[in-house]
Amino acid sequence: MAHQFQTIVRERRANEFPKWLEEAQASEVPGLRGFVNSLKKDLAAVTAGVTLPWSNGPTEGHINRLKQIKRQMYGRAKLDLLKRRIMRRPVIPPS
Repeated sequence: MAHQFQTIVRERRANEFPKWLEEAQASEVPGLRGFVNSLKKDLAAVTAGVTLPWSNGPTEGHINRLKQIKRQMYGRAKLDLLKRRIMRRPVIPPS
């Protein structure tokens, strides 16, 4: 079931998603049923994630990088040094 869900999301097979939800809900694995229940709480967003071509992955990556830099510098420097350190790093690695 987990591999099927992974395939549905990665290959954007939105037409298979409702059937997968029903099968997973009928599963005897409590963790899987709980996962399905949490998906159903915001079904519109999950369906949009499966069907739409947009991703916020790159944005999340930049946010995680900024948070890591901030945590490394916690208590050691003020905002001016943090700004210089963030702006100095290339956003997209040179190819």
